[in-house]
Amino acid sequence: MKSITIKGSKRESVGKKDAKALRNAEMVPCVLYGGEKPVHFSAKEIAFKNLVYTPNVYTATIELASGESYNAIVQDIQFHPVTDRILHMDFYQIFDDKEITMNIPVIIVGNSPGVIAGGALRFNKRRLKVRALPANLPDTIDADISELNIGSKLYVTQLKNDKYTLLEADNTVVVQVRMSRNATALPGDETEEEEATEAAAE
Repeated sequence: MKSITIKGSKRESVGKKDAKALRNAEMVPCVLYGGEKPVHFSAKEIAFKNLVYTPNVYTATIELASGESYNAIVQDIQFHPVTDRILHMDFYQIFDDKEITMNIPVIIVGNSPGVIAGGALRFNKRRLKVRALPANLPDTIDADISELNIGSKLYVTQLKNDKYTLLEADNTVVVQVRMSRNATALPGDETEEEEATEAAAE
């Protein structure tokens, strides 16, 4: 998985007054957990732009002015209720030999025969919970729809990979192609009765 570097400085004070002063200076107060003790630091608000305001998922490399460097993932973010500015961030330190859990984006690839015939594509799970060693975390998970006809479903079990574990129920439907009014059945299509019934009721 790709990583984004965050350059920051250790915080000498961790009170509310200090946090407010940091925000007024367009800095974000942060805490890194997961190590021997929490590390309090701050970084420029703009440094988090590509880490937070994106549909992609990244790990973070936190480089402090004092020389320390930590690999981490975002654990929690507090936003201002009106301006949406970042008020506070929590990170969790990661280690090469310890598995971690992250929600990974799902990317649809291929062309579905069912969609070409007029079926409606339903993207049910845009992210999947994955557990893996940091080096094995994927940037995205590909959901190949090239075999989906009208009434077909792509289950999470079809996306399994030896490098990571998918923490979703086996019957989780990631993508499906449903019947629509304008659909024309292709030879060999097996539209499920429940899908046809739902379409007729629309």
